[in-house]
Parts: sequence; structure tokens; C-alpha cells
Amino acid sequence: MALNIKPLSDRVLIEPVAAETKTASGIFIPDTAKEKPQKGTVVAVGNGSKDHTMTVKVGDTVLYGKYAGTELKLEGTDYLMMREDDILAII
Repeated sequence: MALNIKPLSDRVLIEPVAAETKTASGIFIPDTAKEKPQKGTVVAVGNGSKDHTMTVKVGDTVLYGKYAGTELKLEGTDYLMMREDDILAII
């Protein structure tokens, strides 16, 4: 199902990966101790501006800052809307 949202200018819509629920050694992490994910998949990309051409594209997996972006909930799914400058790397 396609999202009915188009970011403007140099903004990007990202779907964060699910937070880890278990450590590598098998210990379950309680909800109060879970870290906010810093990795996600690009779902929608704006057109950029005359001074800024977009580097990321839909489907890219990216790393972003811990407090980057604005949280949104669309059709029951959590997303982050942020400027492309807040993205640290494409992996």
C-alpha cells in the first residue's frame, strides 16, 4: 500500500527499524531500557531545492542522529520526518 504523503523541499520520511528486544546473549530488554533506533528505511523523499539536490532515494537504509526528526504516526505506523542534512550515512 502506497503512502499518501509527499515530503517538501529537502525533507525525507523514514520508517525506523524495530527496537531490539533481546541482547546478543539472550537477555530480554524491558521497555523502559530500550534505546531509540538510529537506523531506518527511506519511504518518501522531497524534490530538494535549487541549492540542494537530494542524495538519498526511496528504499535506502540510513543512519540518523538520536534526536533527529519529528515523529509521525500514519495509518498505524510510526515514521520520522527530517531534513536530509540530519541523515548521517547511507548503509
